[in-house]
Amino acid sequence: MELLLVSVLNGLLYGMLLFMLASGLTLIFSIMGVLNFAHASLYMLGAYFAYEISRRVGFWVALVIAPLLCGLLGALIETYGLRKAHRHGHVAELLFTFGLAFIVEKLVLMVWGPTAVPYRVPPELDFTLFSVYGTHVSAYRGFILLISAAMFAAIWLLLTRTRMGFVIQASLSHPDMVASLGHNVPRVFTTVFAGGAALAGLAGVIGGNYLVTEPAMAFSMGPIVFVVVVFGGLGSLAGCFIASLIMGFVQTFAVVLDISPADLLARLGVAVTPATPLAEVLRVPLPRIGPFLPFLLMVFMLLVRPRGLLGTRDT
Repeated sequence: MELLLVSVLNGLLYGMLLFMLASGLTLIFSIMGVLNFAHASLYMLGAYFAYEISRRVGFWVALVIAPLLCGLLGALIETYGLRKAHRHGHVAELLFTFGLAFIVEKLVLMVWGPTAVPYRVPPELDFTLFSVYGTHVSAYRGFILLISAAMFAAIWLLLTRTRMGFVIQASLSHPDMVASLGHNVPRVFTTVFAGGAALAGLAGVIGGNYLVTEPAMAFSMGPIVFVVVVFGGLGSLAGCFIASLIMGFVQTFAVVLDISPADLLARLGVAVTPATPLAEVLRVPLPRIGPFLPFLLMVFMLLVRPRGLLGTRDT
């Protein structure tokens, strides 16, 4: 029971962190139809911006300023780069954002160096909120869950319950009609991209001090974020939320459960023998294949349901 409860808490926390990062990418794709390969780089910049701001004026100011800086940077990227690449199709957009990710990584290495920076949890939240079987749950973990839940509610209400949300959703499917009603469609796209960048920056502010702030953080989080978006369904915020929790639990339990797929099959009455196809692979313990499980789940989802859990677009 102790292992189960602690793993559930860790999986929930990691899943909500994934959602904070993936929600911005989902928002950008659902409105603009752009898969932004540089999204995790904005997450990294959010963490580094927060580190620099917090060491001067405190974490709470960084919590506001760093996402705004990422949002401003996102607006500049969309206006002066992505908008021009859009004229040449989706391949040009992907190449542009892919190259941008490399540029951001090199700039971070030049400014902050190759090692991790001492970005710490704020002292106001560095205490034990409650304990589960001797495992202490910090107040900062509760803060992360609170912020991520508030983010989900705010995005959902914005897109489904406000006039701005209706204009944003209509700008992709019926841009000419939206423009004829007096709305500036390019400005709408810039606003959406800036909002997605700000969400990535906020995820960096929250996750950078809980995990680690280093130049490799974008590369480590980028692939799993795309798995979440594809598994949940391209363009679906609810699918992104569910997929984030699933991937969080999968990766958490894969680390703590020292069993193999062969053991699971044996409990179902299926014996794995040397003659069984892929017998050696089935006997590999879950902790050794844990990092690959999300990708295997994504491949399985693409085979049985290419649109993902709740997706509205073909992947």
